[in-house]
Amino acid sequence: MQSIRTRGRTFTGIVLEARMQSTATVEWPRRKYVSKYERYEKKRTRIKAHNPKDIDAKKGDIVKVEECRPISKTKHFTIIEKLGHEKLFEAKQEMMEESKVKREKEENESA
Repeated sequence: MQSIRTRGRTFTGIVLEARMQSTATVEWPRRKYVSKYERYEKKRTRIKAHNPKDIDAKKGDIVKVEECRPISKTKHFTIIEKLGHEKLFEAKQEMMEESKVKREKEENESA
């Protein structure tokens, strides 16, 4: 492990992208209470995290991230552990892409 000391909050999420140099985009779902409607809504948190060479998390991996000192303008977390790989991650991504294409096609036909 590198010499970046961690402190503060710890989260578990899924790596969405790992294309940037030693940086990964991590996302995890959460529930937010809306007092006006007395219900919960689904939200998601996306962060940029430092991806050390010895861990080298790939797209679709489940990872544990922990807060650290600011590494850059947007990076304040580092990946400390790879827990496994998300089942059906690629299938979910393909479904999202298909729905985007369908939506664009319907908009073009209606215009």
